[in-house]
Amino acid sequence: MTTTVRLTQYAHGGGCACKIPPGELEAVVAGLTGTGPRDPATELVVGLDDGDDAAVVRLPGGQGLVLTTDFFTPVVDDAHTFGRIAAANALSDVYAMGGTPVVAVNLLGWPRDVLPAELAAEVLRGGLEVAQAAGCHVGGGHSIDSPEPTYGMAVTGLVDLDRLIRNDAAEAGTAISLTKPLGVGVLNNRMKATGEVSAEAIASMTTLNAEAGRAAVAAGIRAGTDVTGFGLLGHLYKMARASGVTAVVDAASVPYLTGARQAVAAGYVAGGTRRNLDWVRPHTDLSAASEDDALLLADAQTSGGLLLGGEVPGAPVIGEFVPRGEAVVVLR
Repeated sequence: MTTTVRLTQYAHGGGCACKIPPGELEAVVAGLTGTGPRDPATELVVGLDDGDDAAVVRLPGGQGLVLTTDFFTPVVDDAHTFGRIAAANALSDVYAMGGTPVVAVNLLGWPRDVLPAELAAEVLRGGLEVAQAAGCHVGGGHSIDSPEPTYGMAVTGLVDLDRLIRNDAAEAGTAISLTKPLGVGVLNNRMKATGEVSAEAIASMTTLNAEAGRAAVAAGIRAGTDVTGFGLLGHLYKMARASGVTAVVDAASVPYLTGARQAVAAGYVAGGTRRNLDWVRPHTDLSAASEDDALLLADAQTSGGLLLGGEVPGAPVIGEFVPRGEAVVVLR
């Protein structure tokens, strides 16, 4: 049933590469920061100001409620796998804040006159499987008839506010760790063009960041984010900018999925990746990197790993935060 339809052929982009470019997005939301209700029911601990992974509000007893949403067009052709990837990606924002997801609702857009409803059911089944593996309830959701297939989740989680991880808390003198290799963007772009599937990329995208999040909290890490549509360089730039530090990256220490370098060399680079690089270039010292290296570091990831200000077992250290210099991100 699912082998005769290639879902990626029904979408103009794929996964987190279909995000609105970061520069455009910041301009769109610029007037929305620093505002709030006249009589708030509770305190907003983390909001829109620094573009963090999720919103956090204070609950009684020292806990915080984490709220996030993420959805996108197909990044793979198989409907069930697409659902699994999209759910893992949506849940990741809660883990990136040091929290635990507790309940999610589905967000489904489906071209009902073009693609069979059975495929939509497979997407939802994949999402349900991943959420249940995370111990997270799925309590329904919302669907629309849309020109392109889209799927994701709105996720609510809980976090200990004393252990909250946020993107504006990086400190000079701490290591930069990355918990998943890069390269899913170029490998997915190659798959869309040729049909060649990277099992390694799919395994990476469907792996939850739950263990990495718990390890970060246990290690006392308070600065972090996850690497998704803005690429490593984009998310690291946002993190260093919000924290008032410079991120120095040892390009040779960054891990990549098998075939990622070959895919870049062959030209399978998404437009979103090039826009990511254009956005960070004025704020980044790229003199030590080739253009292919820079594109890989800006590669638009889907369900990527955690980018942490500190060390966790099993995650490679790819650089360090230092006092703010002329560039916000430096490659060496």
